Parts: sequence; C-alpha cells; structure tokens
Amino acid sequence: ASLHGRQGRPRALTSAMVSLRSLLLVASAVSAAAFMGHMPMRTTTSIAVSSPASITMISHGKGFRKLNRPADQRKALLRGLTTEVIRNGKITTTLARAKELRKRVDHMITLAKDGSLHARRQALGYMYDKQLVHALFENAPERYSDRNGGYTRVLKDGFRRGDNAEMGIIELV
Repeated sequence: ASLHGRQGRPRALTSAMVSLRSLLLVASAVSAAAFMGHMPMRTTTSIAVSSPASITMISHGKGFRKLNRPADQRKALLRGLTTEVIRNGKITTTLARAKELRKRVDHMITLAKDGSLHARRQALGYMYDKQLVHALFENAPERYSDRNGGYTRVLKDGFRRGDNAEMGIIELV
C-alpha cells in the first residue's frame, strides 16, 4: 500500500485539509451571521420522505359534478330538479345529483331572501315555474330568516334496483 492518498498527497495532510475546510466553513457562517446582525442563521434540515404510495395529488379545478352529461343536458336537469325540490319540498334522486342540486336550491333561496328585483329576475331566468318563483320570494324570507345557508338536507336512501345506483333524498329544512 502506498503512503499517499488519491491525489499524491500524504493521508495525514488530506485529513488535516478536511478539518481545516470544516473549520473555515464554521467560521464563515459565524461571521456571516454577525454581519447580518438581527437575522437568524439558517440551518439545513433533512426531510424524511415516506413511501411513494403516500403521495397524493391535489384535485385543483374539479369544481362540480358533471353527472355524465353534456353541459346543456346537465343544466336542464338541474334546473328541472331545482324547480321540483322547491315545489314539493322533497324529492328522491341519485346521491350525486342530490349533492349537486343542493348548491342550486340553496342559491335560489338566498336570492329569495334578498328579494330585490335583480334577484327575482335571476330566479325567473333559472327556474321553470314563474308562479313558483313568486311564491318562493313571498315565503322564503320569513321561513329562513334565522338561517344563513344550509337550507337543504341530503339523506342517503339505499341503492336503486336495476343499476344499483346510490340514491338520496334532498329536502328543504
């Protein structure tokens, strides 16, 4: 075996150089911290990474349920269901439709609580029954005056025969 390291320097000199370099790094860090004054010195920490299976994606931009329909059919379906929930107070439909419908019905009741002409025209443009809109605007402000949102309740109702779709009941509170 040779007395010299990889670069041809003696091994004792190589270890001395390593200790000198670490001493210089510590001294430069201390002087930088003193130069910065009030700023604390940053330290690097190692981050433990667990198994790759625990990494999950974030669902940005999902927004709403598409209900396996094109946009025009989906909007017409939700308009019709909204009209029927407000007319009857309670309907049975699939759970996904009920959860998506909840937003629309709550919005119509919020418009009715507002009671302005603009809100009334927005509701008339969305719902299919003009007399129902006028009745909603008469009754909703006193019925839901103590409530700030959450005007509907969605309950699970088992599974439908035939295609085993999960059913739900949406009702006005």
